[in-house]
Amino acid sequence: MPPAPKQKARTRQRRLHMDMPFWAATRGISAPAIRTPSAKSWDVVIIGTGISGALTAEALSRRKLRILILDRRPPVRGSSLASTAMIQHEIDVPLHQLAKRIGPEKAARAWQRSVRAVRDLEDLVSRLGTDCHMQPKAALYLTGDEMGHRAMRHEFEARQRAGIACDYLGHAELGRRFGIDRMAALLSQASASANPAQLTAGLLRLAQQRGAEIASPVEITDLAEVGDSIALATSGGMILTAGQAVFCTGYEFLPQMESRVHRITSTWALASRPRIARPDWLDGMLVWEAADPYLYFRTARDGRIIAGGEDRDDPAAYRDPALLRASAERIAAKLHALCGIKIGPPAYVWAAPFGNTIDGLPIIDRVPGFRRCHAVMGFGGNGITFSMIAAQIIAARLAGRADSDEDLFAFR
Repeated sequence: MPPAPKQKARTRQRRLHMDMPFWAATRGISAPAIRTPSAKSWDVVIIGTGISGALTAEALSRRKLRILILDRRPPVRGSSLASTAMIQHEIDVPLHQLAKRIGPEKAARAWQRSVRAVRDLEDLVSRLGTDCHMQPKAALYLTGDEMGHRAMRHEFEARQRAGIACDYLGHAELGRRFGIDRMAALLSQASASANPAQLTAGLLRLAQQRGAEIASPVEITDLAEVGDSIALATSGGMILTAGQAVFCTGYEFLPQMESRVHRITSTWALASRPRIARPDWLDGMLVWEAADPYLYFRTARDGRIIAGGEDRDDPAAYRDPALLRASAERIAAKLHALCGIKIGPPAYVWAAPFGNTIDGLPIIDRVPGFRRCHAVMGFGGNGITFSMIAAQIIAARLAGRADSDEDLFAFR
């Protein structure tokens, strides 16, 4: 059989955050890397050292595979560094709306898998002893201009039918328990938070302890399947071969993964000074609203407020310094109006590109036209949760097993 023609594999290049995310100032956020791979042949080559690549490397390294992890940047310096790490089980597209789009059975499975993924991630971090401030948290989902109290009631009923545990809080109860003046909210218990950079770096270092290798900076420019392997060309002129390749490059996706169902937008976030005055209940909670643009916030371990939102459907808006300042001011003003928290001048403000799909679900599939090349695109507001699902699906597939939910995340 003649070899398949080469296809361009240079992923899109974006500056994945502007200014300095808070996590960049924390300890333990790196993993050692060499400049040139020590060998040319591998069982698996993973492209990307963000949370998707790290979780995939951890899962695959349990099988003693020869794993090479590549990145065009130093490890843990891409979009995962800009995450606010609201590790939610809730998908951006509400369950009752997703059911209309993909059907009730598939929508329920997607939400159930998201709940399971958060718990699996918490269990993994606990079992491995990864130091990343992982903390189980409840989630408070507030009515807003996208969903009023009737729609929130529909969402509650849809979750009840799907077995997704939550409580419906009306206006009076919401005000009494949380001091928030909104028509209604859903309160659930299956979310978490963490330091995303420490989580990513810890998983990468563990994979290295099991024999994986990280090479950086290395960029893949071409790939071709030849028999039972895939060949990958680097910008430095090296040809690598592997049994499988997994592109965990997120918003810098392969040109073959271009689709009308996903888009890149811009988002902004801030971190306050430590030990900000705040209501006692907030330390155990993630809060977000059904609004456009929406506000979301939580606390970090040192009592900082981490907040974000103001998303815009413009893939380049995050680069504008004036928008960075204005968006941070709006986020702080919304936070004060909602629950009276005054954060003052933020300690950190940053902006980043952000990926969305029209159904709120990630893309985890083979690259079109390839059998041995896979892509993980954890687009959506709960990207860390989706990265956990991706690692599970990819690990099962490469072990010759089918994941029962892989159809939900197919390329579309």
